[in-house]
Amino acid sequence: MTLLAVERIKLFTTRSPWWCMLLALGLSIGFTAIIAANSTEGAMPVVASAFMYQFGLMVIMVMAALAITTEYRFGTIKATFQAVPDRVSPLVAKGVVVALLSAAVGLLVGFGSWGLSWLIVSDHSQLALESANDWRHVLGISLVFAAGSLLALGVGTLVRQTAGAVSIILVFALLVENLVTLIPKIGDDIQKWLPFTVANKFVLGESDGSGIPENAGPPVPGELSPWGSLAYFAAIALAFFIVSLVVAKRRDA
Repeated sequence: MTLLAVERIKLFTTRSPWWCMLLALGLSIGFTAIIAANSTEGAMPVVASAFMYQFGLMVIMVMAALAITTEYRFGTIKATFQAVPDRVSPLVAKGVVVALLSAAVGLLVGFGSWGLSWLIVSDHSQLALESANDWRHVLGISLVFAAGSLLALGVGTLVRQTAGAVSIILVFALLVENLVTLIPKIGDDIQKWLPFTVANKFVLGESDGSGIPENAGPPVPGELSPWGSLAYFAAIALAFFIVSLVVAKRRDA
């Protein structure tokens, strides 16, 4: 509990988490409001309120990376490792704090986007949370934010430099996963198994090929179900985090 309190204090003594949280909420909910305001016939489905969650996810992952890279930049990580020589415990505590904070922001993004959509559109018939899929579109954002923050924290611990860690996270998520489809013959198959594409499948559901998510019918044989997609994304995030713990324990601070 002491380590959790220490990591919470260290995280919130800088301004970057506050700005990142505000930016994550503002971007996701703000763009959702634009979608709601332009919805045809005054109606929009629940899944449409989750379309812009990725903006918030990228900002939260930057926040998670900054939580560790700034410690290496200013040398505070050395004092932490001197106080707790095993190194793993403070990093795990940091992971718990960052993941819980990210999950809370994801919860606000999910319900904030859905609630604002409800206020803007005139027809609420498609915005009712009546099925498991509807709840997944809203609550699932929180789970993806938590897993994504652990992934970013792992990358930040491995790279130890803010510019490098942030570049890797954003370039891979926003460019590499989309450009991989340009690889002849196998590009589309590779993309289906890339982490952020899989996480997107969990939050938004299946796609009919037009880019519009849908949820009719069981998952395609040989592909992950929505909850299987979350497990896959969380496993990748946890793997990166565990590797970063091993590396941090073995190398100099």
